[in-house]
Amino acid sequence: MAEECRGKSSWPELLGARGEVAVETIEKENPYVDAQTVLEGTGVTKDFLCNRVRVWVNEGGTVTRVPIIG
Repeated sequence: MAEECRGKSSWPELLGARGEVAVETIEKENPYVDAQTVLEGTGVTKDFLCNRVRVWVNEGGTVTRVPIIG
């Protein structure tokens, strides 16, 4: 990664958690990011942002990928 981001950058412990809980946890543990839930299969931009964490969830609202900065 070309850019050095501030704070915690990965949350493997949230895999399988509820999406809302993951967003709350991420924003509490790293105040420099904005976490957003994204439904699996949704198209997103490929750009990298230090202040964004996408929380991928299935239709049941469960986190399906390890949330990371980007």
